[in-house]
Amino acid sequence: MKLFIPILLSVIWLAGCAQGKRPILGETEFQKKLNSEYKDATKSPLKDKDRKNFKGLDFFKFDSTYVVKASLFRTPDTKWFNMKTTTNRVSEERIFGVLSFEIEDETFKLNIYQGKDLIKEKGFEDYLFLPFLDETNGVESYGGGRYIDTRIPEGDVMLIDFNKAYNPYCAYNEKYSCPIVPRENYLKIKIKAGVKVFDKH
Repeated sequence: MKLFIPILLSVIWLAGCAQGKRPILGETEFQKKLNSEYKDATKSPLKDKDRKNFKGLDFFKFDSTYVVKASLFRTPDTKWFNMKTTTNRVSEERIFGVLSFEIEDETFKLNIYQGKDLIKEKGFEDYLFLPFLDETNGVESYGGGRYIDTRIPEGDVMLIDFNKAYNPYCAYNEKYSCPIVPRENYLKIKIKAGVKVFDKH
């Protein structure tokens, strides 16, 4: 009996710890990873007051409609230009190519960009930046549009998953400098996928 009591107390203590440490929320691996990063004080763009009660970002439900196979038309001769940001900083980018794809039997096009400074960083040599605006902006999603991270493909076909669309950091904290989505990357459709607008209250 004496041995049983400490074991019982240990079980109760472990159960209490498990309850105190909430599991990372998310329907997909992408959602879990993003929620984990935003919960982590060393990685999170959230202000301290917002992170304190943070349980998870609000996402549209995963929808395979928004996982599209896009044709990539490379534009190797495009010049570098200064993409405006939410601060005085500019981001030197070039149009790497034009993506053409279909959603609900309608054809859309988006420019995909390459950053001059980023390609010099180890691990980002093949990084491409896909910012876009759509008709959920300002209502269900962040008004300034959203971003998708991707890599240069071997061929001329890219799989674009709008379920992995995320908000610029400045949607959570104005101290960040975020590239402003060019108007030509506006999609005249509701992209009901990815991260929704952040509720700060």
